[in-house]
Amino acid sequence: MIQAVYQWLDQRLRLRPIEEMLLNEPIPGGTSWVYVFGSATLFLFLLQLLTGMFLAIYYAPTPDHAYDSVQFIMSSVTFGAFVRGLHHWGASAMVVAIGLHMLQVYLYGAYKPPREVMWMVGVALFLLTLAFAFSGYLLPWDQKAYWATQIGINMVGTVPGIGDALVRIIRGGDHLGALTLTRFFALHILFLPLMTLGLIALHLFILRRVGPAGLFEERRTVGKSGAVRAERRRRIASEPFYPRQVFMDAVVMGVVFLIVVGLAIGLPFPLADKANPSDTSFKPIPEWYFLFYYQGLKYVHGPLEPLATWILPAVFYAVLMFLPFIDRNPARHPVRRPTAILIGIFFLVGVFGLMAVSLKEIYSVPTTEPSVVRGQELYAKLQCNGCHRIHGSGGAVGPDLSYEGKGRDRNWLIRHFKDPQGVSPGSIMPAFSLTVSELDDLTNYMLSLR
Repeated sequence: MIQAVYQWLDQRLRLRPIEEMLLNEPIPGGTSWVYVFGSATLFLFLLQLLTGMFLAIYYAPTPDHAYDSVQFIMSSVTFGAFVRGLHHWGASAMVVAIGLHMLQVYLYGAYKPPREVMWMVGVALFLLTLAFAFSGYLLPWDQKAYWATQIGINMVGTVPGIGDALVRIIRGGDHLGALTLTRFFALHILFLPLMTLGLIALHLFILRRVGPAGLFEERRTVGKSGAVRAERRRRIASEPFYPRQVFMDAVVMGVVFLIVVGLAIGLPFPLADKANPSDTSFKPIPEWYFLFYYQGLKYVHGPLEPLATWILPAVFYAVLMFLPFIDRNPARHPVRRPTAILIGIFFLVGVFGLMAVSLKEIYSVPTTEPSVVRGQELYAKLQCNGCHRIHGSGGAVGPDLSYEGKGRDRNWLIRHFKDPQGVSPGSIMPAFSLTVSELDDLTNYMLSLR
């Protein structure tokens, strides 16, 4: 049946030339698991598009309603918390995937002629991925989102001459408010996706025109054994994209999806308090992929501050963009490119070193979310300790809640607080009349018990 439909479409749309171009192109050096990162990145981008569309159905991009709409998605929409978890962890996975893809291209020297333009388009896609992360971070309109965005925008203001104008354009005025949120929302769901889709199409077009780089350059072989090896390499080199490489890509996509699903279920991403512009004491912590930069800013003060806020990042991305023209070494094998490989190693050591220092500082200071504190106060106000015990304190009528955060997820707790008998038949726990905010605070407190 499928074959008949394909033949019918092929007679009208001439699909076989497209099939030949997409599936039957030979891969230099043969198929390999190291080629899967580009497909994994594309898969994660499509996952972000799909989950983002569902989230946008309920999201309200105004300061008065943005926070409540996200809270509604997580507490009342069927699978809302799960879809938001997929979107959140999918973003992190996409940063990892595109980083590994660029690292593989760098290691294999695949940015060298004739693939300079393809590399430059890839760098532009990497920058758009970071723009996605930055613009999407503000949308929940909680304290973390508000103040992290405020700091990011303020850094733009350090650019001499045009800094103030850029800040006004980004904010839409003198303050971070309704126009800022609207602009970030439009950027996140309209401008960036369209730009990304266009560059992905261009990236794939260039790939089909110049072909994949394949493995490192071949060494000349002599003698009978060398001729056998050369023949074997020629046979492998003629291996097409389909079916082996398609299978490898599909396996990795499936594994990545299962990991993201596991994170969405096992590590929910709760909201902080609603954004409060007057609370200047709040200290935001950016997402993990910005932590190294966040840590580096701590070491630069005063007149040298622009060095960290825009000079070094601008130099770095300029070098990254024009790397094929800066690196004039024609060799691709890592052994024959010691300078490029050492620079790459030093860069990775620096990034992960700063990230490790930042994580150590963050987790060495005990912090409690205000929502968790309010949940604890509500727990005491409702006299829940008359029936439940937490770390040896309280009654023994109901279950021990000392490690409730490890055994239950957010959705189960919210449903249980709303209707204890419906979730746990025979339960003697009364159904408390709680507001959405109180329900969220009490749930966050339970999830903190680990």
